Amino acid sequence: MATSEPARLEIPPGTLDLLILRCLADGPKHGYAITRRLRERSGERFLVEEGTLYPALHRLDRLALVKAEWGTSENNRKARYYRITAAGRGRLAEGTSRWQEIAAAVTAVLDGSPAPGRPSMRWRIS
Repeated sequence: MATSEPARLEIPPGTLDLLILRCLADGPKHGYAITRRLRERSGERFLVEEGTLYPALHRLDRLALVKAEWGTSENNRKARYYRITAAGRGRLAEGTSRWQEIAAAVTAVLDGSPAPGRPSMRWRIS
């Protein structure tokens, strides 16, 4: 049954940063383009609000994982464009690997079968 109001999703800390970095790995984008890409790539599942996106972008900028520059958007308006830095690419690679291992382990537990292969990481759940 479809509802008019999307459900709120709490994601693990750092996940939004990882998703933003992945969007920017394809090339520089302004905020609206990032939210559009997240919505499209998630099959319309992720609806990121401005009040969530821009603080994340500012944090990534402070951490030097992205660089912000002013430019002109597709509709000829002034917009702030974000591009991923070398440090951001490193964080993206590390975060992607960690996410894939966590997802494989959770899936194995939910499926009732052991995860394949030898773990490269272990986590203490507290």
